Amino acid sequence: MPSLTEADQVVLSTRPVRVLLVEDDEGDAVLVEALLEEVDALVELTRARSLQEAEKLLPHADCVLLDLGLPDTTGLDGLRRLLALSSPAAILVLTGLTDERQGTRAVAAGAQDYLVKDQVDGALLMRGIRYAVERKHAEETARLLRDEQLHAAEKTRLERGLLPSPIMHGEDLALETRYRPGGSRMLLGGDFFDAVRLPDGTLQVIIGDVCGHGPDEAALGVCLRIAWRALVLAEQEPWKVLRTLHQILVHERHQPGLFTTVCMLTISPDRRWARVYLAGHPEPMLLVGDRIVELPRDRAGLPLGVLADSTWSGLDVPLPPGWSLMLYTDGLVEGRVVGDPERLGSERLISLIEGMAGQEPDWPRRQAWLLDTLISKVEALNGGELDDDMAVLLLSERTR
Repeated sequence: MPSLTEADQVVLSTRPVRVLLVEDDEGDAVLVEALLEEVDALVELTRARSLQEAEKLLPHADCVLLDLGLPDTTGLDGLRRLLALSSPAAILVLTGLTDERQGTRAVAAGAQDYLVKDQVDGALLMRGIRYAVERKHAEETARLLRDEQLHAAEKTRLERGLLPSPIMHGEDLALETRYRPGGSRMLLGGDFFDAVRLPDGTLQVIIGDVCGHGPDEAALGVCLRIAWRALVLAEQEPWKVLRTLHQILVHERHQPGLFTTVCMLTISPDRRWARVYLAGHPEPMLLVGDRIVELPRDRAGLPLGVLADSTWSGLDVPLPPGWSLMLYTDGLVEGRVVGDPERLGSERLISLIEGMAGQEPDWPRRQAWLLDTLISKVEALNGGELDDDMAVLLLSERTR
Protein backbone atom coordinates (compact mmCIF):
# COMPACT_ATOMS: atom_id res chain seq x y z
CA MET A 1 0.00 0.00 0.00
CA PRO A 2 1.49 3.39 -0.94
CA SER A 3 2.24 5.58 2.07
CA LEU A 4 3.13 9.20 2.68
CA THR A 5 6.82 9.93 3.16
CA GLU A 6 8.21 11.29 6.44
CA ALA A 7 8.53 14.73 4.82
CA ASP A 8 4.87 14.56 3.83
CA GLN A 9 3.89 13.67 7.38
CA VAL A 10 5.73 16.76 8.66
CA VAL A 11 3.60 18.91 6.39
CA LEU A 12 0.38 17.29 7.63
CA SER A 13 -1.44 18.90 10.51
CA THR A 14 -3.51 17.07 13.10
CA ARG A 15 -6.79 18.60 11.93
CA PRO A 16 -8.52 16.88 9.02
CA VAL A 17 -8.32 18.81 5.78
CA ARG A 18 -11.78 19.71 4.50
CA VAL A 19 -11.69 18.70 0.84
CA LEU A 20 -14.44 19.62 -1.59
CA LEU A 21 -14.44 17.32 -4.63
CA VAL A 22 -16.20 18.94 -7.59
CA GLU A 23 -16.74 16.02 -9.96
CA ASP A 24 -19.82 14.89 -11.91
CA ASP A 25 -18.34 11.59 -13.10
CA GLU A 26 -19.19 8.78 -10.67
CA GLY A 27 -16.21 6.64 -11.65
CA ASP A 28 -13.70 9.47 -11.16
CA ALA A 29 -15.30 10.39 -7.82
CA VAL A 30 -15.00 6.79 -6.57
CA LEU A 31 -11.37 6.72 -7.73
CA VAL A 32 -10.51 9.87 -5.74
CA GLU A 33 -12.17 8.45 -2.62
CA ALA A 34 -10.26 5.19 -3.01
CA LEU A 35 -6.92 6.96 -3.47
CA LEU A 36 -7.40 8.93 -0.26
CA GLU A 37 -8.53 5.85 1.67
CA GLU A 38 -5.52 3.82 0.63
CA VAL A 39 -3.13 6.24 2.37
CA ASP A 40 -5.41 6.78 5.40
CA ALA A 41 -5.58 10.45 4.49
CA LEU A 42 -6.80 12.69 7.28
CA VAL A 43 -9.49 14.43 5.26
CA GLU A 44 -13.18 15.28 5.45
CA LEU A 45 -14.36 14.73 1.91
CA THR A 46 -17.44 16.48 0.54
CA ARG A 47 -18.65 16.13 -3.01
CA ALA A 48 -20.39 18.55 -5.38
CA ARG A 49 -21.64 17.44 -8.79
CA SER A 50 -21.90 20.91 -10.32
CA LEU A 51 -20.26 24.28 -9.97
CA GLN A 52 -23.45 25.81 -8.62
CA GLU A 53 -23.46 23.25 -5.82
CA ALA A 54 -19.75 23.82 -5.20
CA GLU A 55 -20.24 27.57 -4.80
CA LYS A 56 -22.54 26.95 -1.83
CA LEU A 57 -20.09 24.55 -0.17
CA LEU A 58 -16.93 26.56 -0.85
CA PRO A 59 -16.88 28.53 2.47
CA HIS A 60 -16.52 25.25 4.39
CA ALA A 61 -13.56 23.89 2.40
CA ASP A 62 -9.80 24.08 2.87
CA CYS A 63 -9.09 22.67 -0.59
CA VAL A 64 -11.13 22.18 -3.75
CA LEU A 65 -10.42 19.34 -6.19
CA LEU A 66 -11.94 20.80 -9.34
CA ASP A 67 -12.74 18.94 -12.53
CA LEU A 68 -12.76 21.30 -15.52
CA GLY A 69 -15.58 19.52 -17.31
CA LEU A 70 -18.84 20.00 -15.40
CA PRO A 71 -22.51 20.08 -16.44
CA ASP A 72 -22.82 23.84 -15.85
CA THR A 73 -19.35 25.00 -16.92
CA THR A 74 -16.45 24.03 -19.15
CA GLY A 75 -12.79 24.87 -19.38
CA LEU A 76 -11.46 27.54 -17.10
CA ASP A 77 -14.81 29.32 -16.59
CA GLY A 78 -15.57 27.29 -13.47
CA LEU A 79 -12.16 28.02 -12.01
CA ARG A 80 -12.57 31.73 -12.62
CA ARG A 81 -15.99 31.68 -10.97
CA LEU A 82 -14.60 30.05 -7.84
CA LEU A 83 -11.61 32.40 -7.75
CA ALA A 84 -13.97 35.38 -7.94
CA LEU A 85 -15.60 34.31 -4.67
CA SER A 86 -14.17 35.41 -1.35
CA SER A 87 -12.78 32.20 0.12
CA PRO A 88 -9.55 30.99 1.75
CA ALA A 89 -9.80 27.61 0.02
CA ALA A 90 -6.97 26.38 -2.16
CA ILE A 91 -8.01 25.16 -5.61
CA LEU A 92 -6.34 22.08 -7.09
CA VAL A 93 -7.39 21.28 -10.64
CA LEU A 94 -7.91 17.63 -11.68
CA THR A 95 -7.45 17.25 -15.40
CA GLY A 96 -7.31 14.42 -17.93
CA LEU A 97 -4.08 13.33 -19.57
CA THR A 98 -5.00 15.10 -22.82
CA ASP A 99 -5.80 18.30 -20.90
CA GLU A 100 -2.38 18.81 -19.33
CA ARG A 101 -1.93 22.12 -21.15
CA GLN A 102 -5.27 23.19 -19.73
CA GLY A 103 -3.91 22.39 -16.28
CA THR A 104 -0.94 24.66 -16.88
CA ARG A 105 -3.28 27.44 -17.97
CA ALA A 106 -5.34 26.84 -14.82
CA VAL A 107 -2.32 27.52 -12.63
CA ALA A 108 -1.63 30.69 -14.60
CA ALA A 109 -5.25 31.71 -13.96
CA GLY A 110 -4.92 31.31 -10.18
CA ALA A 111 -5.16 27.64 -9.19
CA GLN A 112 -2.57 26.45 -6.66
CA ASP A 113 -1.64 23.41 -8.76
CA TYR A 114 -3.04 20.74 -11.06
CA LEU A 115 -2.94 16.93 -11.15
CA VAL A 116 -3.42 14.63 -14.11
CA LYS A 117 -6.01 11.99 -13.19
CA ASP A 118 -4.26 9.06 -14.88
CA GLN A 119 -0.89 9.87 -13.29
CA VAL A 120 -1.77 10.24 -9.60
CA ASP A 121 -1.73 7.79 -6.70
CA GLY A 122 -2.94 8.27 -3.13
CA ALA A 123 0.32 9.64 -1.74
CA LEU A 124 0.73 12.09 -4.62
CA LEU A 125 -2.88 13.23 -4.32
CA MET A 126 -2.61 13.85 -0.58
CA ARG A 127 0.71 15.58 -0.99
CA GLY A 128 -0.79 17.81 -3.68
CA ILE A 129 -3.72 18.69 -1.41
CA ARG A 130 -1.52 19.56 1.53
CA TYR A 131 0.96 21.57 -0.48
CA ALA A 132 -1.83 23.43 -2.22
CA VAL A 133 -3.33 24.38 1.14
CA GLU A 134 0.04 25.55 2.47
CA ARG A 135 0.75 27.44 -0.74
CA LYS A 136 -2.63 29.18 -0.47
CA HIS A 137 -1.89 30.09 3.15
CA ALA A 138 1.50 31.49 2.13
CA GLU A 139 -0.08 33.54 -0.65
CA GLU A 140 -2.73 34.88 1.73
CA THR A 141 -0.09 35.76 4.30
CA ALA A 142 1.96 37.56 1.65
CA ARG A 143 -1.14 39.44 0.49
CA LEU A 144 -1.98 40.52 4.03
CA LEU A 145 1.62 41.64 4.52
CA ARG A 146 1.48 43.71 1.34
CA ASP A 147 -1.81 45.23 2.46
CA GLU A 148 -0.30 46.09 5.84
CA GLN A 149 2.74 47.65 4.19
CA LEU A 150 0.55 49.73 1.89
CA HIS A 151 -1.63 50.75 4.84
CA ALA A 152 1.46 51.70 6.86
CA ALA A 153 2.80 53.79 3.98
CA GLU A 154 -0.56 55.52 3.59
CA LYS A 155 -0.74 56.09 7.34
CA THR A 156 2.76 57.59 7.37
CA ARG A 157 1.92 59.98 4.54
CA LEU A 158 -1.27 61.11 6.25
CA GLU A 159 0.46 61.53 9.60
CA ARG A 160 3.08 63.75 7.97
CA GLY A 161 0.23 65.92 6.75
CA LEU A 162 -1.41 65.97 10.19
CA LEU A 163 1.83 66.64 12.07
CA PRO A 164 3.95 69.08 10.06
CA SER A 165 7.14 70.91 10.89
CA PRO A 166 5.99 74.14 12.57
CA ILE A 167 7.31 77.46 11.26
CA MET A 168 9.06 78.54 14.44
CA HIS A 169 12.07 80.71 13.57
CA GLY A 170 13.43 82.62 16.57
CA GLU A 171 14.85 81.68 19.99
CA ASP A 172 12.26 83.18 22.34
CA LEU A 173 9.82 80.25 22.26
CA ALA A 174 10.15 76.50 22.74
CA LEU A 175 7.70 74.01 21.24
CA GLU A 176 7.45 70.32 22.11
CA THR A 177 4.84 68.00 20.58
CA ARG A 178 3.69 64.40 20.97
CA TYR A 179 1.28 62.22 19.03
CA ARG A 180 0.00 58.71 19.72
CA PRO A 181 -2.31 56.69 17.45
CA GLY A 182 -5.31 54.86 18.86
CA GLY A 183 -4.00 51.94 20.90
CA SER A 184 -2.52 48.66 19.69
CA ARG A 185 -4.85 48.79 16.68
CA MET A 186 -2.79 51.73 15.41
CA LEU A 187 -5.95 53.45 14.25
CA LEU A 188 -5.30 56.53 12.22
CA GLY A 189 -7.35 59.46 13.45
CA GLY A 190 -7.88 63.08 12.57
CA ASP A 191 -5.85 64.81 15.33
CA PHE A 192 -3.71 67.59 13.89
CA PHE A 193 -1.68 70.61 14.99
CA ASP A 194 0.45 73.37 13.52
CA ALA A 195 2.26 76.56 14.49
CA VAL A 196 3.25 79.52 12.32
CA ARG A 197 5.28 82.59 13.29
CA LEU A 198 4.38 85.66 11.25
CA PRO A 199 6.84 88.34 10.12
CA ASP A 200 5.83 90.72 12.94
CA GLY A 201 6.60 88.05 15.56
CA THR A 202 3.01 86.99 16.22
CA LEU A 203 2.68 83.24 16.71
CA GLN A 204 -0.44 81.41 15.53
CA VAL A 205 -1.09 77.91 16.89
CA ILE A 206 -3.82 75.36 16.24
CA ILE A 207 -4.72 71.92 17.52
CA GLY A 208 -7.76 70.03 16.25
CA ASP A 209 -9.55 66.71 16.31
CA VAL A 210 -11.79 65.40 13.52
CA CYS A 211 -14.32 63.06 15.14
CA GLY A 212 -13.89 59.40 14.24
CA HIS A 213 -11.00 57.22 13.09
CA GLY A 214 -9.68 56.08 9.77
CA PRO A 215 -8.05 57.38 6.58
CA ASP A 216 -11.08 59.49 5.61
CA GLU A 217 -10.96 61.39 8.91
CA ALA A 218 -7.17 61.70 8.67
CA ALA A 219 -7.38 63.05 5.12
CA LEU A 220 -9.95 65.61 6.28
CA GLY A 221 -7.65 66.62 9.13
CA VAL A 222 -4.80 67.12 6.65
CA CYS A 223 -7.08 69.25 4.48
CA LEU A 224 -8.05 71.46 7.42
CA ARG A 225 -4.49 71.76 8.70
CA ILE A 226 -3.12 72.82 5.30
CA ALA A 227 -6.00 75.26 4.79
CA TRP A 228 -5.30 76.75 8.23
CA ARG A 229 -1.62 77.31 7.43
CA ALA A 230 -2.46 78.94 4.11
CA LEU A 231 -5.00 81.27 5.73
CA VAL A 232 -2.60 82.21 8.53
CA LEU A 233 0.24 82.92 6.11
CA ALA A 234 -2.20 85.12 4.21
CA GLU A 235 -2.67 86.96 7.56
CA GLN A 236 -6.40 86.41 7.78
CA GLU A 237 -8.14 87.38 11.02
CA PRO A 238 -8.50 84.37 13.36
CA TRP A 239 -12.30 84.49 13.40
CA LYS A 240 -12.29 84.51 9.59
CA VAL A 241 -9.90 81.55 9.62
CA LEU A 242 -12.30 79.55 11.79
CA ARG A 243 -15.24 80.53 9.62
CA THR A 244 -13.42 79.39 6.48
CA LEU A 245 -12.35 76.12 8.10
CA HIS A 246 -16.00 75.52 9.02
CA GLN A 247 -17.04 76.02 5.38
CA ILE A 248 -14.26 73.74 4.11
CA LEU A 249 -15.26 71.04 6.57
CA VAL A 250 -18.91 71.18 5.53
CA HIS A 251 -18.01 70.85 1.85
CA GLU A 252 -15.25 68.24 2.22
CA ARG A 253 -16.60 65.88 4.89
CA HIS A 254 -17.52 62.40 3.68
CA GLN A 255 -20.62 62.05 5.83
CA PRO A 256 -23.20 64.52 7.18
CA GLY A 257 -22.81 65.58 10.78
CA LEU A 258 -19.05 65.03 10.92
CA PHE A 259 -17.54 67.73 13.12
CA THR A 260 -14.14 68.93 14.24
CA THR A 261 -13.06 70.46 17.54
CA VAL A 262 -10.39 73.15 17.43
CA CYS A 263 -8.33 75.25 19.81
CA MET A 264 -6.54 78.20 18.22
CA LEU A 265 -4.07 80.59 19.87
CA THR A 266 -2.63 83.95 18.91
CA ILE A 267 0.50 84.80 20.91
CA SER A 268 1.47 88.48 20.85
CA PRO A 269 4.92 89.53 19.59
CA ASP A 270 5.94 90.65 23.10
CA ARG A 271 4.75 87.24 24.50
CA ARG A 272 2.71 88.97 27.23
CA TRP A 273 -0.77 87.92 26.14
CA ALA A 274 -2.58 85.23 24.21
CA ARG A 275 -5.96 85.21 22.53
CA VAL A 276 -7.69 81.84 22.79
CA TYR A 277 -10.38 80.59 20.41
CA LEU A 278 -12.27 77.42 21.34
CA ALA A 279 -14.54 75.50 18.99
CA GLY A 280 -15.81 72.65 21.16
CA HIS A 281 -12.24 71.77 22.17
CA PRO A 282 -10.66 71.33 25.64
CA GLU A 283 -9.24 74.62 26.84
CA PRO A 284 -5.45 74.90 27.01
CA MET A 285 -3.67 74.77 30.35
CA LEU A 286 -1.56 77.74 31.43
CA LEU A 287 1.41 76.49 33.46
CA VAL A 288 3.19 78.96 35.74
CA GLY A 289 5.87 77.39 37.92
CA ASP A 290 4.34 74.34 39.60
CA ARG A 291 0.71 75.32 39.25
CA ILE A 292 -1.88 75.44 36.49
CA VAL A 293 -4.10 78.42 35.87
CA GLU A 294 -7.38 77.21 34.42
CA LEU A 295 -8.82 79.37 31.69
CA PRO A 296 -12.52 80.25 31.61
CA ARG A 297 -14.74 78.68 28.95
CA ASP A 298 -17.33 81.44 28.80
CA ARG A 299 -16.43 82.20 25.19
CA ALA A 300 -16.18 78.63 23.96
CA GLY A 301 -18.07 78.06 20.72
CA LEU A 302 -19.50 75.00 19.01
CA PRO A 303 -17.29 72.60 17.04
CA LEU A 304 -16.74 73.28 13.36
CA GLY A 305 -19.39 71.71 11.16
CA VAL A 306 -22.28 71.79 13.65
CA LEU A 307 -24.33 74.92 12.85
CA ALA A 308 -24.18 77.01 9.70
CA ASP A 309 -24.31 80.33 11.59
CA SER A 310 -21.76 79.47 14.30
CA THR A 311 -19.40 82.24 15.42
CA TRP A 312 -16.29 82.19 17.56
CA SER A 313 -14.84 84.98 19.68
CA GLY A 314 -11.45 85.12 21.36
CA LEU A 315 -10.58 85.30 25.04
CA ASP A 316 -7.57 87.44 25.96
CA VAL A 317 -5.30 85.82 28.55
CA PRO A 318 -2.35 87.63 30.19
CA LEU A 319 0.88 85.64 30.14
CA PRO A 320 3.21 86.04 33.14
CA PRO A 321 6.99 85.66 32.74
CA GLY A 322 8.10 82.06 32.28
CA TRP A 323 4.68 80.86 31.08
CA SER A 324 3.88 77.60 29.30
CA LEU A 325 0.71 76.62 27.46
CA MET A 326 -0.28 73.01 26.95
CA LEU A 327 -2.81 72.17 24.23
CA TYR A 328 -4.16 68.65 23.86
CA THR A 329 -6.87 66.58 22.22
CA ASP A 330 -9.42 64.74 24.33
CA GLY A 331 -7.73 61.37 23.84
CA LEU A 332 -5.37 62.40 26.65
CA VAL A 333 -8.15 62.76 29.25
CA GLU A 334 -10.59 60.09 28.05
CA GLY A 335 -8.44 57.19 29.17
CA ARG A 336 -9.67 54.96 31.97
CA VAL A 337 -8.32 54.69 35.50
CA VAL A 338 -7.92 51.07 36.60
CA GLY A 339 -10.44 50.29 39.34
CA ASP A 340 -12.45 53.47 38.73
CA PRO A 341 -15.53 53.64 36.48
CA GLU A 342 -14.81 57.29 35.64
CA ARG A 343 -12.44 58.44 32.93
CA LEU A 344 -9.24 60.32 33.78
CA GLY A 345 -10.72 63.77 33.13
CA SER A 346 -9.07 67.19 33.17
CA GLU A 347 -9.01 67.55 36.98
CA ARG A 348 -6.89 64.44 37.48
CA LEU A 349 -4.71 65.46 34.56
CA ILE A 350 -4.08 68.79 36.31
CA SER A 351 -3.13 66.94 39.51
CA LEU A 352 -0.66 64.79 37.58
CA ILE A 353 0.99 67.80 35.94
CA GLU A 354 1.19 69.84 39.14
CA GLY A 355 2.67 66.87 40.99
CA MET A 356 5.36 66.41 38.36
CA ALA A 357 6.13 70.15 38.21
CA GLY A 358 6.40 70.28 42.00
CA GLN A 359 8.85 67.38 42.06
CA GLU A 360 10.96 68.79 39.24
CA PRO A 361 11.26 72.60 39.57
CA ASP A 362 13.51 72.74 36.50
CA TRP A 363 10.85 71.18 34.26
CA PRO A 364 10.59 74.28 31.96
CA ARG A 365 14.04 73.35 30.69
CA ARG A 366 12.99 69.69 30.33
CA GLN A 367 9.78 69.91 28.33
CA ALA A 368 10.37 66.58 26.57
CA TRP A 369 10.66 64.91 29.99
CA LEU A 370 7.42 66.50 31.15
CA LEU A 371 5.39 65.31 28.14
CA ASP A 372 6.90 61.82 28.01
CA THR A 373 6.45 61.27 31.74
CA LEU A 374 2.91 62.64 31.67
CA ILE A 375 1.88 60.35 28.82
CA SER A 376 3.51 57.37 30.54
CA LYS A 377 1.58 58.10 33.73
CA VAL A 378 -1.71 58.46 31.85
CA GLU A 379 -1.13 55.16 30.05
CA ALA A 380 -0.18 53.44 33.32
CA LEU A 381 -3.42 54.63 34.92
CA ASN A 382 -5.28 53.35 31.85
CA GLY A 383 -3.65 49.95 32.20
CA GLY A 384 -2.07 50.19 28.76
CA GLU A 385 -2.16 52.22 25.58
CA LEU A 386 -4.97 54.73 25.17
CA ASP A 387 -7.91 53.71 22.98
CA ASP A 388 -8.23 57.08 21.28
CA ASP A 389 -5.51 58.85 19.32
CA MET A 390 -3.98 61.76 21.18
CA ALA A 391 -1.95 64.88 20.39
CA VAL A 392 -0.24 67.19 22.89
CA LEU A 393 1.55 70.47 22.25
CA LEU A 394 3.60 72.33 24.89
CA LEU A 395 4.55 75.91 24.07
CA SER A 396 6.80 77.86 26.46
CA GLU A 397 8.53 81.17 26.75
CA ARG A 398 12.25 80.53 26.98
CA THR A 399 13.78 81.75 30.23
CA ARG A 400 17.30 83.11 30.30
